[in-house]
Amino acid sequence: MLSYEEKQARTWGMLCHLSALAGYFIPFGHLLGPLIIWLIKKDEYLFVDDQGKESLNFQLTLTLYTIISSILCILLIGFVLLLVLFLAELILVIIASVQANHGEKYRYPLTIRFIK
Repeated sequence: MLSYEEKQARTWGMLCHLSALAGYFIPFGHLLGPLIIWLIKKDEYLFVDDQGKESLNFQLTLTLYTIISSILCILLIGFVLLLVLFLAELILVIIASVQANHGEKYRYPLTIRFIK
């Protein structure tokens, strides 16, 4: 049976990932959601510190990839890349949230580690 602290850490870790989906409704929500949760809970739970950094790194990397893809829209390939990025973000954020809820540290693929 999990302790209260472990359940809380898992829940906040999951919310670090899920809060990135706020970007679909709020400008820069994909960065602000994970950042706010990470800053508030990173000192309280090591798991949240790890998963918050992972979520932020992924969202920063996606932002960079989106900028590059937007520029490549001039060559028409950018439209396909933007669609792939949209689907990848949605799928990977859900996978990361489920993994974090199970207490497993998730690592996003093709992510630049800006925050260590």
